[in-house]
Amino acid sequence: MNIIETKNLTKKYGNKTAVDSLNLSVKEGELFALLGINGAGKTTTIRMLSCLSSATCGESFINGHSCTRESNEVKSVTGISPQDTSVAENLTVRENLEFIAQIYGLDKEKIKSRTDEMIRLFNMQETENTRAKTLSGGWQRKLSIAMALISEPKVLFLDEPTLGLDVLARRELWKTIESLKGKITIILTTHYMEEAEALSDRIAIMINGKISAMGTLAEIEEISGKKGLENTFVEIAERNRKK
Repeated sequence: MNIIETKNLTKKYGNKTAVDSLNLSVKEGELFALLGINGAGKTTTIRMLSCLSSATCGESFINGHSCTRESNEVKSVTGISPQDTSVAENLTVRENLEFIAQIYGLDKEKIKSRTDEMIRLFNMQETENTRAKTLSGGWQRKLSIAMALISEPKVLFLDEPTLGLDVLARRELWKTIESLKGKITIILTTHYMEEAEALSDRIAIMINGKISAMGTLAEIEEISGKKGLENTFVEIAERNRKK
C-alpha cells in the first residue's frame, strides 16, 4: 500500500521552480531517501508534504488525505524533525517531550507512557532531566527525532538528521533510525551517500527540482552504469548538467 503519493507536485518562487512536476509514491513502512545537492528541492518537497508550505500546483496525498485540502488530517499522521534542530533550549529533555505531547492533545497517562517510551528508545535516561541547551549536537538531534515520534505518526520526515554530527554520533543515530524501519514510513534527506546506502529501501536523486533517478540502489546503479551510490550520484548529476 502506498502511504505517500504526489501528482505533478510543483513549487515556484517567482520565476524559480524549486520542485518541478514531482511524481512519486512511497510504500507504507518504507525508508525512502531523497538525495540532491543544495537547492535541488528536497526540503521544499518535505515542507509541502508536511503542510508547512503550499504547492503552486499539483497534488500530494498522505495516508489518503490531501495535503492541500485536508492539512489537519495530514498533520495528525505525520511528524517532522527539521534540518535546523528544533528543541526548547531551556526545557529539559523530558519537558520537551511532554510539551510536544500536550500540543498533540495526549492525555496525562498517555503523555507519561509515550515520554517514557521515547526516553527508552533513544537511551536518554541519563539526560532526561538535563536542559536541552547543554546537550551535544548528537543528543539534540536525538531529542528532535523523539519529539517528532511522540504522537505515534504514520510518516516521519527526517531532513538532514545527521548534519554536522561527528562520525560516532552519526553512526549511533543510524542505529536508532534503523530500529524504526518497517514500523513507520520514513522520508530521509541527506548529503551523506553512505547514510542513504546503509539505511534506505529506495532512493530518489533530485536535480533542479526533478527526479532524475529512482529505485533501489541496484536499480539506480544499473541506470548510471556505476557501482556505489556516490559514483552513481555523480554520474547522473553530470549527465543532467550536459543536457
